[in-house]
Amino acid sequence: MVLQELIRPNIWNLTPYSCARQEYSDGDATVFLDANESPYHSPLNRYPDPLQRELKREISRLKGVAEDCVFLGNGSDEAIDLVLRIFCEPRQDNVVAISPSYGMYEVAANINNVEYRPVLLSESFSLSANKLLAATDRHTKLAFLCSPNNPTGNSLSHEEVEKVLRRFNGIVVVDEAYGDFSCEKPFREELQEHDNLIVLNTLSKAWASAAIRLGMAFASPQIISFMNRVKYPYNISLPTQREALEVLKHRTEVEQWVRLILRERERVTAAFARLPLCQKVFPTDANFFLARVDGAESIYRYLISRGIVVRDRSRVRLCQECLRITIGTPEENDALLKALNDYPR
Repeated sequence: MVLQELIRPNIWNLTPYSCARQEYSDGDATVFLDANESPYHSPLNRYPDPLQRELKREISRLKGVAEDCVFLGNGSDEAIDLVLRIFCEPRQDNVVAISPSYGMYEVAANINNVEYRPVLLSESFSLSANKLLAATDRHTKLAFLCSPNNPTGNSLSHEEVEKVLRRFNGIVVVDEAYGDFSCEKPFREELQEHDNLIVLNTLSKAWASAAIRLGMAFASPQIISFMNRVKYPYNISLPTQREALEVLKHRTEVEQWVRLILRERERVTAAFARLPLCQKVFPTDANFFLARVDGAESIYRYLISRGIVVRDRSRVRLCQECLRITIGTPEENDALLKALNDYPR
C-alpha cells in the first residue's frame, strides 16, 4: 500500500490550521496573551490542548498502543467522518461495508457524497472476505468492518478480516466499539502488521461514559498525522479531557462492570430464549443481543407501554422481526423479563 495513492491530493498537500496552543505548548509561561482568550473564569477561559497529550499518554498505556498511533475524536463518529474526508474523493471514490452494520458509516458516506456499497452478510451474520472484495474496484478506498457487529452482536471471523487486510489495496476500518465485551484478540494489537488498518474504540460502552463523547482511532503514525491535520483544532473540550482522565483511573471498577454485564448477558439471553414469543436469540459478543420474535413491532410498543425501551431492528436487512436489547442492571433486566412473561398472546 502506498498511502499517497490513497489520500486525496488536496489533503496530502494541505497546510493545516496552526492554532495558538500548537505554536506554544511548553509549560513555563504564566501570562498567555496569544489566543485572544478572556483572562477571567479560569480554567474554562483557556483553549484545551489540541492534541490531548496527557490523555493520549494514559490511553497509550491502557491500550498498549504507541502515543503517535492514537487519535482522539468527538465520539468514534468523528473518526469515521475524517477517514472519508481524507481518503475519498466525492463523486469519484466509493467505500464497502458489511450489511447489516452500524448506520453511521452510510450516513457519513452520504454526507461526503461518496458511494456506499453494502455487502450482505450470511444468514448467520458471518463475513465472506471474497464477497466483500468482489464489491471493490480501483475507486474503493475504504472497507468498514464492525466487530463485534452492531446490531447483530457477533464477532467477525478473525481469519476473514485478515484476508481483507492482506488483499484489499485500501484502508480497512475495524470498529471495535464493543470489543471490551469479547474474548477475541483486538485488532489494535496488529497495527504493526497492517499499515492499512485503522481500529476504532470508544469510552461510551464498557467505560460507561457515552455522555463525554470520547472516541479513539488507532493506526500508523502517518495515518494519525493526517487525521490530526484535518480535524478541527480543538475537537476535544477541556471538560471532556479531564473527565476522561478521571474515568481512566477506575479501570478495576470498569472491569467489574464488564464481568457483571457478561454474567447478566448469559442469564438474560437464556431466559429470553425460553419465552414463547422468542424464535431465536443470535450469538453475541457485545453488551446487547439480537433476537427474532413473533411480532417485533407489537412487542416493542407493548414494552414502551410498560416503560421499557428496546430497539426494533425489523427494517434492517436480515433483521426482520428482530429486537436489539441492551443488557442493563439486574433489576432492569428482571423488569424486562417480567414484562415479556406477562405479554398477552
